[in-house]
This record gives sequence, C-alpha cells and structure tokens, in this order.
Amino acid sequence: MSDPGTLVWAAMPVPAILVDAKDRITDANSEAEDFLMTSIRSLRGQPLFDRIAVDAPLDESFARVREHRAPLFINNVDVSGGNRPPESCNIQIARLLDDSDGLLMMITPRQMAGRLSQAGTARSSARSAIGMSEMLVHEIKNPLAGITGAAQLLSMGLSGGDLELTDLIVAESRRIVALLDQVEHFGNLRPPARQPINIHDITDRALRTAALGFAAHMKLRQEYDPSLPMTYVDDDQMQQVFLNLIRNATEAASAEGGTITVRTFYDHALRLRRKDGSGARLPLQVEVIDDGKGLPPDIVESIFDPFVSGRENGTGLGLALVSKIVSEHDGLISVESHPGRTAFRISLPLAPQSTQKE
Repeated sequence: MSDPGTLVWAAMPVPAILVDAKDRITDANSEAEDFLMTSIRSLRGQPLFDRIAVDAPLDESFARVREHRAPLFINNVDVSGGNRPPESCNIQIARLLDDSDGLLMMITPRQMAGRLSQAGTARSSARSAIGMSEMLVHEIKNPLAGITGAAQLLSMGLSGGDLELTDLIVAESRRIVALLDQVEHFGNLRPPARQPINIHDITDRALRTAALGFAAHMKLRQEYDPSLPMTYVDDDQMQQVFLNLIRNATEAASAEGGTITVRTFYDHALRLRRKDGSGARLPLQVEVIDDGKGLPPDIVESIFDPFVSGRENGTGLGLALVSKIVSEHDGLISVESHPGRTAFRISLPLAPQSTQKE
C-alpha cells in the first residue's frame, strides 16, 4: 500500500480500496473486507471489476480521475460485492499522492451515511440546547411554585368559571414543572455503569413492562437473532431507552392500536470513529418498529434534537434523552420513517473480551 497512514487507514469507517494503474486491487481496509465478504489476502492482485459490481461506468470514471487529476464523486448508485445484494451507495474516487496512476476508492452505503450524520447532529444539538436550558430551570421553578400556591389560595373562595381558571393555572404550572424536571434529569444523567449483558434480557423486560401498562392495547412482537453476543451497556439506562422508544411507538398508533416489533440482528459493516482517530465496531443492531402514521417529514432530520416532537403537546425530550444515553454508550441511533413503518435503530458495541467471564 502507498502509505496513507496506518492509523487513518484502519480508522476509516467506510470501505476503502486501493487499485494500481491496471485497476488491480493492491490493498483494502477491514471495512472493505467486510463489504466484499473476503480477506485482503484473496483480494490483493485481483481485477477490481471482477470483485465488485457498480451500476455506473466505473472504468470511465477511473479514466477521468487519472486524466484530470481531480477527485470524482458518484452518488446514489447500486454497489454489490461478494454474495451481498446491491446496496445504494455514494462513491469517491481520488488519485494517490505519488506519481503512479493508482487510485483510492471509498464506498459509503447511504444508510450508513445517514446514521453517522444524524448521530453527530443529535449530539451537538443536545449539548447546546440542554446546556442553555439547565441554567434557567431553577430560576423558573421558584416563581412557578409561588404562582401555583397563589392560584390554590384564590380557588378556595371561587366557584364556577373563575374556579376553572385557577384550576387551569395550577394544572399548567404543574405541567411546566414536570417539563423542567425532565430537563434536570437530562442534564444530570450519571455516567453509565457498563457491564456485559445480553441485549435480549433488556428488551424482554421493556416489552413486559410496556405490555402491562401503556402498551396493553398494542400487539408486541419479537424478531430476535438468538446468536447475538454480549453487548456492554448500563442495564438501567438502556432499559429506559427501550421503554421510551416503545412508548413513542405506542403514541404513534391509532386509537385501535397497532403492532410494535423489536428486531435484533448482527451487522458487521458499521463502525464509529472516535475522537482519537481509532475506530469502534457497532455490530449489534436493535430496531423498534411500529406501523403507525410515521413522523412528519419536516422533522425527521431533527427528531433527536431537544424540544422537537411529532406530537401535539409533546415535550420533545424523550428521544433527545434516548440519543444522549446511546451516545454515552459509544453507540449510534437513527430513524427511517414513512406512513405504515417507522424504525428506530440502535447500534451498539460488543462487550470487550476482558470483561467477560471465562
């Protein structure tokens, strides 16, 4: 490999392939090995077009990059390799810095690009909005307590419509206090006490709790991959994540109810890039899927931001809290939504071998 930097190469979160002047593979990172479902040993020296299929004239694109010495971007094309079905991807092609006609090709599955973008946006938005809100909580709570107390005193000598007004003041004041409590809880969330755990133990408890309470009118389904290895999370906090997501799905249902499916599976293609440049795999996937009306299209990209809600009178803090907890566990959360199907996906790391009992 023409040395692009060992650390950077290993940490790249998307499949990357190097080819020589004759379009033969000279190197591939671990993400590319996963994408093509084979090892670099079997890839090296092979013609690229024998190992990958792209629904675009890739050979013409390679020629343009070599001729004009400028990178090229190809968006929204189907790419397949190994035995995997075609997947919509974005492709970047660039010349190497040396004098050869070698090229670097990076493949970004569009679904992965959306998840990484949503995760970064949710983290920064949550930090800024909640940080500002926390400074106001105590200043607002004190006068609210006075307003509530004064309204209760007034109500003792009132009746009829006047009494309804004071009752409304008390009820709305208490609702604001409850919202402020959520903001405080969001900001004071303790660091996760992580331990190896079977993710199905957590989802099962969340489903049982939901079935006995707020989701009693819903049909709850499990589609589990029983072979999933342990993840590394805080049991209580992750329980809160799934309860919030199931409650959210319940509130999206019609009055007659609907179906909520919790699905788990393994996807080795997703990686999270840490601040130090290293990469972390997030192969454990959990989806909470409902068949409700879907999210309003104009808020899908910001649904994890604080105070953004798809429901009338919603606080918009439930999903923001979910996003914060998942981020604290070095995971990712994303959503895909259209009428009849909304799926929140959480991607989590494996438990380190050193934490697991022999």
